[in-house]
Amino acid sequence: MEAEAAAATLNLECCLSVPSVQELAIQQPEAVPPRYIRDHVVGDVDHVITVNPSSDRVPLIDMNKLVDPDSQDAELRRLHSACKHWGLFQLINHGAADESLRNMKKQAQEFFDLPLEEKKRRGQKPGSLEGYGQAFVISEEQKLDWNDMIFLRTLPHEIRKLDLWPENPPKFRETLETYSEEMRKVATSLVRSMAMALELEAQEITDAYQEGLYEVRMTLYPPCPEPERVIGITQHADYSGITLLLECGNIPGLQVLKDGQWVTVTPVDGAIVANIGHIMEIMSNGIYKAPDHRAMVNRFKERRSITTFCFPSSSVKIGPAKEFTKSGTPPLYRTLTYAEYRHMFYNRRLDVPFIDMLKI
Repeated sequence: MEAEAAAATLNLECCLSVPSVQELAIQQPEAVPPRYIRDHVVGDVDHVITVNPSSDRVPLIDMNKLVDPDSQDAELRRLHSACKHWGLFQLINHGAADESLRNMKKQAQEFFDLPLEEKKRRGQKPGSLEGYGQAFVISEEQKLDWNDMIFLRTLPHEIRKLDLWPENPPKFRETLETYSEEMRKVATSLVRSMAMALELEAQEITDAYQEGLYEVRMTLYPPCPEPERVIGITQHADYSGITLLLECGNIPGLQVLKDGQWVTVTPVDGAIVANIGHIMEIMSNGIYKAPDHRAMVNRFKERRSITTFCFPSSSVKIGPAKEFTKSGTPPLYRTLTYAEYRHMFYNRRLDVPFIDMLKI
C-alpha cells in the first residue's frame, strides 16, 4: 500500500491526524508500535553511520571572518567548499542575539511540556501543515516518524495564521516574532556571502531574502525504547533556499548523507546548523547541493530542535542564475515562478526525488 501511495500524485498539505509520540513515550512502552518500525531503512547496510571522525568533520564557518576584509577571501573559499561538497555546515558568530535563542528554546520546551489537550488547541487543520501534529502523513498505512512538531509560517506578517500561534506559554508569540527576525538577519547575511562565493550579484539575492518567506518548525523527539528501529525524521532534502537549525541541547540526532555515509552532526555550543535547500541548488545551477539528511533518536533522552526554512521573495523566479548560463553553459534546471515551484512540491509523487522533477 505504501508503494502504491508513493507512485500516486499526492497533496502533501492534506496531513492526517496521528497520535502524539510524546504521550506514547510517557507510557514507557517496552517495544515500539509496528507503525513506527523502520528496520529496512535504519538497518540499511549500504549506509554506514559515521560519528564525526576527524577526517569527515562537518565544516565550521565563522560569520565574523566572512565580513572581516582581512579574512573574508579565505573564509569565502571555505564556505564555497562546504556548500559544494557537503551542502551543510555549522555557523558560529552568526550574529543572532543569544537572548533570543535562549528565549525561543525555553518557549519551545514550555509548549511541548503543556498537557496534550492544550497543545491540540493549535492542532493542524485539514488541508494544512501548519499547527501542532506531524508533517506529510497522507495515508493510514504509511510508517510514522518518531516526533511531534509545531509548524508555523512567520514572515512576512500577512502570511501568519495567528489562530495556530500558541498563546500559552504566554510569551510564545512575542518570542517567535523576535526569533524570526533574528533568523532573517542570519539568512540574509549568509546568502549574501554565498552569492559572493559564487561570484554573483550579492545585493539582488540579499534583497530577495530580506523580503522572503520564513517558516519555523519546532520538533520534539521523545526517548524511544528501540531507537535503532525508528526514524526521528525520514531522509529528505529541503525545498527551501537555505535552512537554519538551532539545537536545544547537546543530544546529537541530525545526520547528513555524505559520500554514501551518514555523518552525525555533533552539536557545537552557540552554533546554528545551516544547509542548502533546493532553491539554492537550482540558483547555483548545481554547483551547490541540497543534501539528504535525517534525524535519529535516543533511548534515554529527548531531543528538541528549532528549524527555520528560509525562502526568497515570492516575486523571485526559481531558476539558475543568468551568470551561469549566459556563456553557453546549459541550465540544468527549469525556471518556475514561486507559485509553480510550491505547487509542484506539494502535489507530486513520493517515489521520485523532488529535485529530479525540476531537472531539464
